[in-house]
Amino acid sequence: MRTARIFACGAMMLCALGLPVAAAGADESDVSVSPQRAFPGSTVTVSTEVCGEDVTYAKGQAEAGGQINLTEGRRSGELAGDFTVPDTAAAGVYTITVKCPPKTRVETSFEVVSPPKGAVHSGFGGSEGPNGTQVLVGSVLIAGAAAGGVVTMRRRRFTADTD
Repeated sequence: MRTARIFACGAMMLCALGLPVAAAGADESDVSVSPQRAFPGSTVTVSTEVCGEDVTYAKGQAEAGGQINLTEGRRSGELAGDFTVPDTAAAGVYTITVKCPPKTRVETSFEVVSPPKGAVHSGFGGSEGPNGTQVLVGSVLIAGAAAGGVVTMRRRRFTADTD
């Protein structure tokens, strides 16, 4: 039984580690866009290494954002540039085209998403303060865990005394 449990845990760990790697390798593009999902008014960075080591400048065009000037980036052979998503850009997927001299042309896409409206709800915390139902449920769970611990400790002590 122990061997089966170890095998099952190992298989789940491999799946958990292997799936993100496979997903990352499935979307290889010659152009990198960060962030991939942007709000209107935010700055998007475009970078590429497809132009080669000798090229120091390239031009790009974003459907939502206009012209992009790519210049030497942080790494050797990398060209990078920024553009701002217009405040009037509608939500959707837009194409970015990068042209390197003499005749290299690559495309990628990014998504414009609409900004969230109102407060962001995430979990029990936040500025609303504690909810009475949530406090009650939490207290019951803690009391139940404590009672279970006491029962387990008493049961172990009782079986140890009878031996």
